[in-house]
Amino acid sequence: MTTFLNRESDFPIEPLFLSRVSYRSFSKEKLSEEERMALFEAARWAPSSYNGQPWRFIYVSREDKEWQMLFDTLVDFNKEWCKEADTLVVVISKQQHNGKPSKTASFDTGAAWMALALEGAARNIIAHAMEGFSYKAVKERLQIPDEYKVEAMIAIGKRGKKEDLSESLQKMEVPSLRNPLEKTVSRGSFSFT
Repeated sequence: MTTFLNRESDFPIEPLFLSRVSYRSFSKEKLSEEERMALFEAARWAPSSYNGQPWRFIYVSREDKEWQMLFDTLVDFNKEWCKEADTLVVVISKQQHNGKPSKTASFDTGAAWMALALEGAARNIIAHAMEGFSYKAVKERLQIPDEYKVEAMIAIGKRGKKEDLSESLQKMEVPSLRNPLEKTVSRGSFSFT
């Protein structure tokens, strides 16, 4: 059993897994390019089918001219808390491998995202993935070819003060819990409801 914050695992695991939290409170502190690249470096070493490495990351920092273009694609709820993030990252996956459709491209890209998120947690950097943005607008604005699928967007930055969030967001600024294992793991047959 491992405990971190208000989280407790049923079996012993590395505390890093429990420390990764999708906080929404960002400080205005800038990340260095080395800090950003370390997150992408961790993602680079994720496993993938046939070592295809289908993930791609397109990023902008707050001082880049493209920041507003990406920020404007967010839904209003996400704009409220992402405005202080240092970096926005669009995660895409190449849906083909060796000229054939890749059945695991999204799965493999999810593994790369998790590597990025865990590296962030190890460095006290928040990496909060979201789907609350216009996928169509992102694809058009970034001129992403059809063989790539937009998977998610990530807000990255240093953690800020909970009190700087709106009252409703402050209530959400707690580490979330997880379903018990029996809800997600079954031996030998499908037994989920």
